[in-house]
Amino acid sequence: MKVKPFNPAEHLQTDEEIAEYLNQAYDDEDPEVFVIALGNVIRAQGVAEVARRAGLNRESLYKLISGKTRPKWETVHALMRALGLKLRTAA
Repeated sequence: MKVKPFNPAEHLQTDEEIAEYLNQAYDDEDPEVFVIALGNVIRAQGVAEVARRAGLNRESLYKLISGKTRPKWETVHALMRALGLKLRTAA
């Protein structure tokens, strides 16, 4: 039996699924988990399109989602806005 690697991007279809996925990643103590999850969402939406909407260079975005660079807060914020998502806190 051949096993196919799990690709989270294939399962991020709705805005609610994406929001829950990122919320769970944000709750992890390791900030890298959120960056990886954000990369999966970007792949699901299309890297070139997200880069265009965020006003970012596509090659730079590929480096970010591959883990070759660490994103600055401004970049994360631009990507969240380009994806139509908001980061909120709750008590």
